[in-house]
Amino acid sequence: MSVQQDTFISHLVELRDRLLRTLLVVGLVFVGLFLYPGSGPIYDYLAAPLTQALPEGTKMIATGVITPFLVPVKVTVWVALIVALPYVLYQAWAFVAPGLYVHEKRLVLPLVVASTVLFVAGIAFCYYFVFGKVFAFINSFAPESITPAPDIEAYFSFVLTMFLAFGVTFEIPVIVVVLARAGIVTVEQMRAARPYVIVGAFVIAAIVTPPDVLSQVLLAGPMCVLYEVGLLFARFVAKKPGESDWKAPSDAEMERELDR
Repeated sequence: MSVQQDTFISHLVELRDRLLRTLLVVGLVFVGLFLYPGSGPIYDYLAAPLTQALPEGTKMIATGVITPFLVPVKVTVWVALIVALPYVLYQAWAFVAPGLYVHEKRLVLPLVVASTVLFVAGIAFCYYFVFGKVFAFINSFAPESITPAPDIEAYFSFVLTMFLAFGVTFEIPVIVVVLARAGIVTVEQMRAARPYVIVGAFVIAAIVTPPDVLSQVLLAGPMCVLYEVGLLFARFVAKKPGESDWKAPSDAEMERELDR
């Protein structure tokens, strides 16, 4: 077996081991959450913004036979994944880190940490601020002759879509910084593109969010603000004219490469 084949197989084995560790940790967190506080209370916490906006005494419904069990379990799985996210990202980082030079690690590690924090911040912003405003706004338009009875599976699908939308939206500063650092787009070009970014933000918000003005503004507004935040940080890391991505490796880096 050649050296290249042996190295490739060793990488596959390492990838398999890290995936198994990740699944094990997520599974252990899921079991812990399932035992305490339990999938029911977790779903009740997730549904709180909607139930608080509904008329007093109104409850959600489940139309499927096993839906009252299956949907809370799905929610618990997602919560377990979010709780274990630092460990998941650590495993991903540990897998790619040996192939990076020190100067590359200095950029990648802050980006990974910032991406994680911003994604969780987007979910928190959606849950604690957006949901309360949107559900109260929608419920205020419901005729008195109608009794709202949301289905728990439909609500879970809606929440998951909104969490992903806001989580990805809060990654905009990271995307702007990466584009500037890679030299794909200059900071000046991104500043000049502000009008198109604003229009694009409202178009995306209209597609992703429910068909009401409030939720669209609550998504498009942060997108525009976060774009400006990204431009602010991009000024410090943007590639300068004539700058190359390659840097001569240090003696320590050369020794590490020779030992591999």
